[in-house]
Amino acid sequence: MPFTTTVITGATSGIGKETAIELARKGHAIYMLVRDIAKGEEVKELIIELTKNRSIYVIECDLADLESVRNAANLLKVSLLAINVLINNAGGIFKDYEESKQGYEMTFAVNHLSHFVLVQHLMPLLQKGQARVINVSSEAHRTGKTRFKDMQWKTSPYSAYAAYSMAKLCNIYFTRSLAIKYGPKGITSFALHPGLVATGFGSELTGIGKFFMWLARPFMITAEQGAETTVFLATAPRLDAKSGQYFKKCKVSGVSSNAADEGSRNRLWELSTEMAGHYLGE
Repeated sequence: MPFTTTVITGATSGIGKETAIELARKGHAIYMLVRDIAKGEEVKELIIELTKNRSIYVIECDLADLESVRNAANLLKVSLLAINVLINNAGGIFKDYEESKQGYEMTFAVNHLSHFVLVQHLMPLLQKGQARVINVSSEAHRTGKTRFKDMQWKTSPYSAYAAYSMAKLCNIYFTRSLAIKYGPKGITSFALHPGLVATGFGSELTGIGKFFMWLARPFMITAEQGAETTVFLATAPRLDAKSGQYFKKCKVSGVSSNAADEGSRNRLWELSTEMAGHYLGE
């Protein structure tokens, strides 16, 4: 199944950058949604140099600002006829409590809510392209718990890892919901764990989090290796029957019992719609 137009968040570094390079080598037109335009342009030129593929484009998109996400989506809607692959790759873990422009806890906003808004706005293009939506999650989801009574950490002490693991759990819920809601319209959706990648991710952690990152470093893989499952999901044929599933090392993997909870999955969709509110409209 020949995919040609790919949109990706978080493509200026780490596994996102390596994913964009490899897909460009395979002939995809790459639309990189980036917060830093200057850095995006640098990566664009590098991809063109490495792959000789000149169909590389940079669009400003700050995932900490839902208005910016909506603006980026609207620009894509006037620029493209269809999208074949959407890779929600960008994410982050924040040592201290921070808020997005709309006042939401930053980990949840960047890792989940912004991508929820992006997908909703791009759905007409995704349907036209019979697209695959690929959400980069993590094995951290296995310790994740949805805190529906305190998603914004207003009444509980903030924990960077707990916030991150919850967001990665939300990625899996979102993937399954997309497969169920939009599968009949030709959309397939996949979540994945890229592996423990030796990038700068998590470098700002302190205490026990930093200690565990230090312990894990000898077992870390390269960013190129970390991109392999994303590239596989973007390009492999005959994956429709596995829509909604979670992958590791290019194979379907089981998820935590919390991740299989349909009630929480449906509740997250409703909550995300409520929180995004105004930004789901034009």
